[in-house]
Order: sequence, then structure tokens, then C-alpha cells
Amino acid sequence: MIVTLIIICEVGFWVLLAAGLAARYLLRKPRLGLALLLCEPLLEVLLLVVTAVDLKNGADPSWKHGLAAVYIGYTVGHGHRTVKWLDGHAAHRFDGAPLPRPPRYGRARALHEAKVWLGTLVAAAVASGLLLLAMWYVDDPGRTSSLEAWMHTAWRTAGVHGLVALTYTLFPRKRPATGPPERDEDRPLTRA
Repeated sequence: MIVTLIIICEVGFWVLLAAGLAARYLLRKPRLGLALLLCEPLLEVLLLVVTAVDLKNGADPSWKHGLAAVYIGYTVGHGHRTVKWLDGHAAHRFDGAPLPRPPRYGRARALHEAKVWLGTLVAAAVASGLLLLAMWYVDDPGRTSSLEAWMHTAWRTAGVHGLVALTYTLFPRKRPATGPPERDEDRPLTRA
């Protein structure tokens, strides 16, 4: 049941996102679009409540409960950035706004990657907090090893992502020296 609900939440996230952006840019109803986008966190609250009820009803903590915690953590850490990125693309497509692109070179790119990594740290911290609460709630170390394993997975992922982000600082990509510098807004989205 938990895995099905995670899938429903993921599909719901994208449906609400598409509906919110459609209301905002196609129907020209920004308030309705914002209301739909603000409904997205309710999906994670629903998942959290169902997971807690499942554990309360005596379900053995398993990888499903760990996956739910990691999913909620990821949404908290990276959901806002995803919505903002897609909103920027919709504004570009329907309102002619500049295309949102991350910096490509040097210090600006390294700072961008560091911010994305901070989102991964937030995700790992939220997932760990939820997993620790679940372990405390179950209160049986013999039954919570799968939850502990998910916590280690979340922090290993954050560590690997941190190393990747660090490479942008240690080995910054330099702007090509040949020709005039290309502006992001002049570059086509696809090759003609």
C-alpha cells in the first residue's frame, strides 16, 4: 500500500504542477495556478500520515517505510527548485520571459551546484528525522534495521553529491576563449 501511495503522490505532484502551470499561463489565472501549486505539499502530508498509521497498526517497518521517508525528504529538499525551474520554462514558452538556465562557467556554476547540494543535504536531514521518529515510534531495534539502512543511504547519496558539487569548485569549467562570448539568450534550444 505504501509503494502505491508513493507512486500516486509522484503522479499527483506532476498532475498538480501541470494544472497549476496551465491555469497560470494558458488560462491566465495566476491565483488559481498558485493555489494548485500550493496543494502539492498536501500530497507529502498524506503520505506521512498514511505511513504513520501503517506503523501504528502494527506493520513491520520495511524498505517501503524508508522509501516513503526518503521521498518526502527529496520533495522538501528539491521540490521547490523543480517547481521554480518548470515555472521559468513555462514563462519562457508562454510569456516570452528569458529562459532559465544555470550558469555554465566558473564560480557562478560552482555556487549553483553548491545550492543544489544544499537541497540534497536538506533532503537527507528530513529523511533522517522522519526515519528516526519512525524508529523511536516502533521502539524495537530488532525491527528497524531497514529504516536505519535507508538513513545511511540518504547520507551516502548526500556525500556523493557533495563530492560532485565540489569538483565544480576544484576544477571550474572555463569559458571558451575563441570568438565572442555566447549569451545564453542567443543560443537556440534545439539545433536547426
